[in-house]
Amino acid sequence: MPEHKVSCVLLADRHHGMSEAVRGMLATLFETAVMVADEQSLLVTARRLQPDVAVVDISLTGSASLGWLRDLRAGCPELEVIVISVHDEESVRCEVMAEGASAFVVKRAISTELLPAIDRLRAGRSVGASTCKGEAEN
Repeated sequence: MPEHKVSCVLLADRHHGMSEAVRGMLATLFETAVMVADEQSLLVTARRLQPDVAVVDISLTGSASLGWLRDLRAGCPELEVIVISVHDEESVRCEVMAEGASAFVVKRAISTELLPAIDRLRAGRSVGASTCKGEAEN
């Protein structure tokens, strides 16, 4: 009997209200949407569930470090990671993309940009050609 792979998204954000709203959006694309609220839960749950996509708030840890992104990439190298943030500075986007994020979405545009970004990633297409200094053009 062929194995049926359940599509799964992992949402990591410390802000419960935001998580609930985003989870509702993600439930339209995925069979399962799992929410976590801290770095340890993100890393453990990602390794255990092997989700298709992780949507992670850049401020999940409350520090400026992106160590969680490096750890997530090390444990789940095939995972599509979309970083969301209230910060819309180009330098922030460039930093998360350089650390291995698959896409970057500003929270104020989440209702119009998150689902299309996921669709592009799932179709194997690039999300946003890079304009960051020192990065190769797509």
